[in-house]
Amino acid sequence: MKFQSQQAFRALILFAFALFLWQLHYRGEISQYINPKYELLSQLAAGLFLFLFIVQLTRLWMKKASCSHHGCDHDHGDSDSRMKKIISYSILIFPLVTGFLLPATTLNASIAVKKGTTPLPSKSDFEEQEPLVNPNEMSDQEYNQKMNALDHEEVITLTNDVFEPYYGEISVGPNQYTGKKIKMTGFAFKEGDFESNQLVLARFLITHCVADATTIGFLTEIEEAATIPQDTWLEIEGTLATTSYNGASIPLVKDVSWKEIPEPAEPYVFPVLTVIR
Repeated sequence: MKFQSQQAFRALILFAFALFLWQLHYRGEISQYINPKYELLSQLAAGLFLFLFIVQLTRLWMKKASCSHHGCDHDHGDSDSRMKKIISYSILIFPLVTGFLLPATTLNASIAVKKGTTPLPSKSDFEEQEPLVNPNEMSDQEYNQKMNALDHEEVITLTNDVFEPYYGEISVGPNQYTGKKIKMTGFAFKEGDFESNQLVLARFLITHCVADATTIGFLTEIEEAATIPQDTWLEIEGTLATTSYNGASIPLVKDVSWKEIPEPAEPYVFPVLTVIR
């Protein structure tokens, strides 16, 4: 029997993947990477890696191949070039190294700029948008009740569970909500063509994972906006109005009272999935 070091290395990689996924769930950091709707799938993936690790353990000790009856000039499957092995293992190890050594970070304004997204969509953006998935499952009745409340609430509060649908309704028909009070939280995001008293109070909308994150938020007028650094988390209450931006009529939050807050435990928002019950 001969100890197979290469098989042991493969087993170690499988165990590392299982451990990495497990610790994301244990620390509650999985939502920093994916839509919570897919948590079960990631848990299954961790279990699969652990199962494959156990299977791989059976290959650590193998009988030494005998080639006494010929010159052993054929391929036993272990003749891949060293460079190919280095490349293939590097591809597997890189996400593990970065995952274990680099802390999970929240997407911020610099990412919004790099992604080239706009927090100020036009009506056509919502009309063309495909249905989205969301861990915030609601029955049709519950969803309709919340959307009906949007038109009757004295103060519109954009909590995480209704942030996306309320944002969409207000953005599509801003004139309908002019004069209404609104309360929300988000991070400060600024474009180069904003006035000195303007910023967008933004959130990242996660459909599947952070790779498809979209910036959404409302243009907001705050006298001290110029002194508020990018990515500062704020809680605001103001009055909805409309303004023109790049030729489109968009919502504007003015007459704002605000305060700086810590980054929330759940910084992302997710689209709503209605379920027939």
